[in-house]
Amino acid sequence: MKVFLAGATGAVGKRLVPKLIDHGHTVVGTTRSEDKAAMLWDLGAKPVVVDALDRDAVVAAVAAARPDAIIHQLTALSGIDFRRFEKSFELTDRLRTEGTDNLLAAAKAAGVKRFVAQSYAGWPYERSGSIAKSEEDPLDSHPAPQMRRSLDAIRHLEDAVTEAGGIVLRYGGFYGPGTGLQLNGEQLEMVRARKFPMLGEGRAVWSFVHIDDAAAATVAALERGKPAIYNIVDDEPAPVREWLPYLAEVAGAKPPRRLPLWLGRLAGGEHMVVMMDEVRGASNDKARRELDWTPAHASWREGFREAVAGEEYRPTALAA
Repeated sequence: MKVFLAGATGAVGKRLVPKLIDHGHTVVGTTRSEDKAAMLWDLGAKPVVVDALDRDAVVAAVAAARPDAIIHQLTALSGIDFRRFEKSFELTDRLRTEGTDNLLAAAKAAGVKRFVAQSYAGWPYERSGSIAKSEEDPLDSHPAPQMRRSLDAIRHLEDAVTEAGGIVLRYGGFYGPGTGLQLNGEQLEMVRARKFPMLGEGRAVWSFVHIDDAAAATVAALERGKPAIYNIVDDEPAPVREWLPYLAEVAGAKPPRRLPLWLGRLAGGEHMVVMMDEVRGASNDKARRELDWTPAHASWREGFREAVAGEEYRPTALAA
């Protein structure tokens, strides 16, 4: 297929372009910056510089590309400040609403039927019941104030894409190359500096996915997915009290500081308590079954070691 990849220079996009080409597809990739166009040529994609929030420009770019499919990977998630959650997600929220609407309008105008979009499984599910939610489980009905706009944006994207007959991929928390949780990544440096504390008992359950597994699942969805929502996560949802101390250990850092919930709420806001003590993880059963996809990094345990060590990682040596 000829694929129009919106957000081709993002964390997933950069890993996705080579995988699409390896599977015989051709890629037209978008970027907001002229400076990043050369990167896309180097990856094997034809670059298109376009502002995803400019509907006329997006419609024109898709019409010119004449793709068989559109993949929506538009986000702006670099430099997240969890204490200023709403501000950090402001542009991403617009890309998930206005950007999604623009791409769907372009798809309709160009007659593109295949549409795959990025969503998120990290915290939007209802904070009760099972620790690993399926795609049929409800999303949070009472989000923390700082998270409401972002959850509304996620709902908008998912509703709009599924109503149009598209596919939605709810990725877990990313780690690996090009993310904040990699060798010298910003999140990892926060752990090393003990600026990523554990709140309360650390009961919140997180689901992770290696960035390359996310890209592989996206190719699988493009080629084999039916119009639906899929959780793209590893096999081991884990509470903060397990994964955060483990990450500190493999990073050679001191154990994370522990703060009572009341202090975390006072210092960071209600959303920090939600993220560290209440959220639920996700199950990948549906993606495994319907997409014939299996994460190469089945668990964050070995995956974190690889991310921390970077290119120096040798699984056999560690196992020995």
